[in-house]
Amino acid sequence: MGLLDRLRSRRKDDAVSENTWLVVGLGNPGAQYAANRHNVGQMVADELASRLGATFKTHKTPSRVAEGFLHPGGPKLVIAKPNGYMNTSGGPVSALLKYYSLPVDRLIIVHDELDIPFDTVRLKQGGGHGGHNGVRDVSKATDAGDFTRVRVGIGRPPGRQDSADFVLKDFSATEKASVPNLVSDAADAVEAIVEHGLVAAQQRFHSPA
Repeated sequence: MGLLDRLRSRRKDDAVSENTWLVVGLGNPGAQYAANRHNVGQMVADELASRLGATFKTHKTPSRVAEGFLHPGGPKLVIAKPNGYMNTSGGPVSALLKYYSLPVDRLIIVHDELDIPFDTVRLKQGGGHGGHNGVRDVSKATDAGDFTRVRVGIGRPPGRQDSADFVLKDFSATEKASVPNLVSDAADAVEAIVEHGLVAAQQRFHSPA
């Protein structure tokens, strides 16, 4: 490869790097947790990977990773599912940011949210963790809380049911009919953030139907 070809290749690689996003779906590993409310972030990660025609593979960091472009010449998505449990999500996220040389403002965390009604998607940047152990650990490990979050509403537990028990249960029979649309909406929200920016995405997903 000649000097001119090497320079062109380097410019192409730099352009891809500048338009790369790390999207992390939070959850717990193992089949016993796969359909839990707490794992809806990883359900969204699966949906995004499916749209890209990408497959999750083992990675040098403690995560499974799928990579692909949103469309030809468009943004690159690095979609990850940490191998550890929810409350240890920070280490894998920090390792991924370092591996891909990405700043925190290129990080999108997708997670379940008790304080949002079921079947609702809300987007924000920064803010407190609201008691969510995964978000708390990511904030601690990255020494930053201003990453973008796609918050997938699962609602509050009925009656006096403990929140910790509620999130580790599968969606109810009634809810399951709406889960595919909820996951699809959250995946749409990730794509909108990447393509159009957070503010434009918020205007779309926070507006009354």
